[in-house]
Amino acid sequence: QVQLVESGGGLVQAGGSLRLSCAASGSIFSINDMGWYRQAPGNGRELVATITSGGSITNYADSVKGRFTISRENANNMVSLQMNSLRPEDTGVYYCNAKVTYWSGSSLYNHWGQGTQVTVSS
Repeated sequence: QVQLVESGGGLVQAGGSLRLSCAASGSIFSINDMGWYRQAPGNGRELVATITSGGSITNYADSVKGRFTISRENANNMVSLQMNSLRPEDTGVYYCNAKVTYWSGSSLYNHWGQGTQVTVSS
């Protein structure tokens, strides 16, 4: 069993900052890509940012480029999202994602956290 636990959400005024963190635990052999997705009320889940296993390649939604930074600590199976210059349209539930192998040579299994609410007031 694999668990992803997010923390760091909350209420912030426009222009402010928040830092989200996600820790993965359980039956993990290795973690491939990790990422953050978000879902606003009435909308589908959308990609915010992803990062490769070595941390050398990152990918961001156009709407957050230059404002958000994704990073990871492989020793602790953690991924973080630093969010600056927040806007009301950044409001939503943010989900951590990890692609995990359970043993050497196994397939990748997709896991999600329970989500953390981010609310940006205008």
